[in-house]
Amino acid sequence: MIEASHLAKRFGSVKAINDLSFRVEPGESLAIVGGNGAGKSTLLSLVARLSLPKEGRVTVKGRVAALLELGSGFHPDLTGRENVHLYASLLGLSRKRTEECFETIVEFSGVGEFIDEPVRTYSSGMVMRLAFSIAVHVDPDILIIDEVLTVGDQSFAAKCFERIWQFKRAGKTLLFVSHVPEMVRQLRDRTLWLDHGEVMLMGTPDEVLRAYSGNVALP
Repeated sequence: MIEASHLAKRFGSVKAINDLSFRVEPGESLAIVGGNGAGKSTLLSLVARLSLPKEGRVTVKGRVAALLELGSGFHPDLTGRENVHLYASLLGLSRKRTEECFETIVEFSGVGEFIDEPVRTYSSGMVMRLAFSIAVHVDPDILIIDEVLTVGDQSFAAKCFERIWQFKRAGKTLLFVSHVPEMVRQLRDRTLWLDHGEVMLMGTPDEVLRAYSGNVALP
């Protein structure tokens, strides 16, 4: 469960988030849409507890796995193997449980051939694949995704989509940012449209995307 009340975050003289309140129930998915600078990534970082609001409060109940900036939580000079342990520990997984899941994580990511190479030698797609694989294998109650699934090849994107569907079917909570209308519609429950840190509309995916498309060209 996620609950945000009168949330505000200020950067200098600019409010990235302004008086935003919402609640996401267990098992529900909430998509966030909006242009660049709308406050989407700031909102996700507040829910993931990577930053603190200047006003209001955020209540999150359950284990959270967040895929925000590509490679955040990874150390470029450590190997893929070492980063699996590092990132999993940051997401709250014990060393023992990480060892039990390690082979499954690597197999899903498809980077097994390079798992003992430094992450700085990985492509952006390989970093995303490994990060996503770790995040979904820590068995979170809440999964937070900020557009990173647009990086990588189509076959892996399809695997990610299927894994997210399994996540939803298991009654987990999903909070994500996407500029892909079809993804928003498929993972439908509710959609939130942000503009300059303020709520323009919250409702069904079709309702919100229709309103949003009147202000910006959608694919």
